Formats: sequence, C-alpha cells, structure tokens
Amino acid sequence: MNKNDFAKTPPMGWNSWDCYGASVTEKELKQNADYMAEHLKKYGWEYIICDIQWYEPTADSSHYHKFADLCMDEYGRLIPAENRFPSAAGGKGFREIADYIHGKGLKFGIHIMRGIPRQAVAKNVTIKGTSYTARQVAHPASICCWNSDMYGVDSTQPGAQEYYDSILELYASWGVDYIKVDDICVKYGRINDEGTLQYGGDEIEMLHRAIEKCGRPIVLSLSPGPAMVEKAEHLRKYANLWRITNDFWDSWEDIMEMFDRCNNWAPYVSEGCFPDCDMLPVGHISIRGCEHGLSDRWTRLSKAEQRTMLTLWSIFRSPLMIGCELTDMDEWTKALLTNEEVLSLLKTSRNAHQAIRQGDMIVWRAEDEEGNVFLAVFNTTNWSETFAIDFRALDLTGSYKLRDLWAQKELGEVEGKLIVGVDSHDAKLYKLSK
Repeated sequence: MNKNDFAKTPPMGWNSWDCYGASVTEKELKQNADYMAEHLKKYGWEYIICDIQWYEPTADSSHYHKFADLCMDEYGRLIPAENRFPSAAGGKGFREIADYIHGKGLKFGIHIMRGIPRQAVAKNVTIKGTSYTARQVAHPASICCWNSDMYGVDSTQPGAQEYYDSILELYASWGVDYIKVDDICVKYGRINDEGTLQYGGDEIEMLHRAIEKCGRPIVLSLSPGPAMVEKAEHLRKYANLWRITNDFWDSWEDIMEMFDRCNNWAPYVSEGCFPDCDMLPVGHISIRGCEHGLSDRWTRLSKAEQRTMLTLWSIFRSPLMIGCELTDMDEWTKALLTNEEVLSLLKTSRNAHQAIRQGDMIVWRAEDEEGNVFLAVFNTTNWSETFAIDFRALDLTGSYKLRDLWAQKELGEVEGKLIVGVDSHDAKLYKLSK
C-alpha cells in the first residue's frame, strides 16, 4: 500500500476534542455524524474523529485523571469504555460505531497516545501473537508530561514492532480509517542530551509499518506540534498529517502565529503529505472543556477572524477539522464551512506560498492546473485598510478576470495591480483567470 493514496487531498472532518475534551460519548459521535451526513458531506466533509481517552470510564472534561484505570484487553490494547460507548460491549470495540458512520457514507477515526499503557506494563501482559511481554518493550523513561496513561515503546527491543502491529490489527478489525497519534511529533516528556525536546521518529516508523501490515488504508495523523521543519522529509515519508502548532484555540494571537508556521511549511505540502494547522474552533465549543481556564462558549473569534482562519487553512491546504458541536451550528457558521469555491482550493490548488508581507498586509498566492491564480489578502491591523498590490510582485502579467470566492461574485477585469479594501482582521480570497 502507498500511504499517499490514503489521503490524496487534505482530510476534512469533525473532531470531538474542542467540544468534549476526553469525555465524548457514543451518542455525541453519532449525532455529529448524522448532521455531517445530512448537511456537510456534499461539500467534502467526511471524517468523524473520536479524540483522546475513549478507554477511560471516568473522563468528564478536557482535564485528564492521573493514573486512571483504563479499559484494556488481555494483550495490553486499549478498548472503548462501555459506559460511554455501549455498543462496544462483548468485545466489539468500535466496530458498530464505525459501521454506523460508514453507513452514512462517512469515515471514522480515533485518537491514540504513542506507546503502551503503563497498566499493561504493571500487569506485564503478553503481546499478541508473541512470547514477548509489555515490560520487555516499554521504555519507562519515555513518558508524556501532560498525560499519565502510557510509556513509550522502545524500538530496539524484540516485540516492539509486534505491539504496534497488534493495535493496528485491532483498529483495522473495527473499521478505523484514521488514527491521530499524540505525543509523537515531539516527545514532550523526554529530553535528549542537548536539552531539547525529542522527535518521535522511531515510533512513527513502527506505526507506519504496522499500517502497511494491517490490510486497511488508515490515515496517519501526528500530534501535537509544533513539528520540526528539519524533520519534514521524514514526516513526508511516513505520515499523512503532522501538526505544525500546539493546540490551536479561538484567539487572534494563535492565528497570527500561524502565518509564520504556514510560511515555513508551505514547501512540504504535497499529495498525501499535509502539514496540519489543527482544528477549527468555530461555533459552540468547550461544552465539557476547561482549557486555559475557559469553558462552555461560542467561539471568541470574530466573523472576520474566522474567515481569515479558513482562508489561510484553505490556500495553504491544511487538513480541516471542525471543532464545534455540529447539531446546534448557526447559519453563519454553516455558510462559512460550506463555501464550495473556497473549499475547492484543498483539492485543485498547488504551489501555495506567502508572496508578499509588507507591514500589516500579507498576501498568499497559489494556482491550479488550468492556469488560474488564487490570491488571499489578509489585513492584520485593528482597522480597515485599502491595499494596492502590484502584479509584478506576484509574477503576474496582463489582464485577468477577477472573482471573489467568499462572495461568489465576478468583479470584472484587472490589470497591473489590484486595489483591495479589507476590514480589520479579515481576508479576501480571489480567483484570477485569463
């Protein structure tokens, strides 16, 4: 199998973390799948992702319970908590939920932490299909500083690859299409000799090999970030998505950081290989969350800031994962997420890059195979501005027909330069065609 065939264009879907933290339930997964199938699927949205700690019966927010008792099978493989996912009873795991989601024409994904459960090591369980045990493959010095569930897996030990093979075999049997693997772009609990955070390349390779063996195309997404640009070629070889930021939340400061991150990562976007800007915190979020001392709320981003976010994510070709509860989405947010002309950039554009950054104006440029040019113009000031953009700075010559993709409106012909009025923290997205 060629991993680049699993996600030829950036995945689009919904992830439970921004709403429910570690505590999402079967009912909530299904209700969001129902909404996506009815209202969003036709626009390209297709993944339903169950985020962290679906194996923890007492999870109740985005706060982790230290050293909680986890649901696990006899081989040290985590399984869904039946009190939260009733259809998992009788050893069925996520099979019935995956079937339900597939029946809607959608795809199903889960979050996992890298490594092997500390609980499996304490019990010294046998790794499926081998005579090796959890204590033989665990790396007790390789731990996560923000979650106590796992030890890393020591790739130098016999049985290490077999452990990862065993969990991917299980996920494939459930019908999983996507795994989001955490604490692996950077191993936040492990410091190398130079005193810097360490890259999880050994475990990434084991996961990649396990996916190749499992017989099912499973997208490999890596978190958290910021991923290391110097590891870009390794990431492109073994993964489909990798986070280029820490958790992204609903603040303008987080968006401003993303301009630099996207500029650094733009050369590495290609078929099956997508630097990931993280989730879209739009609509109703943090229903059972406590991140940064904030809880149940509608996004703090203004409408202009949300448009800026989606414009940058789309022209950069980041994966798109909606963070809000879909079933109470307002009409404005729905319109933001269902503009076909904007979303088409994920599938048809290429060679996106920051073309101009002058003061508070940022311009990104991309094109498609038909010779159309896409321009995203961002105003990062706290007031409305009018920008004059010289075509020579964009390597453009001659005249072009101009279309506003957000307004879905033809604006006539332009030549030589583009005069653009942009509100504070807002963006314009244009298509230029001959």
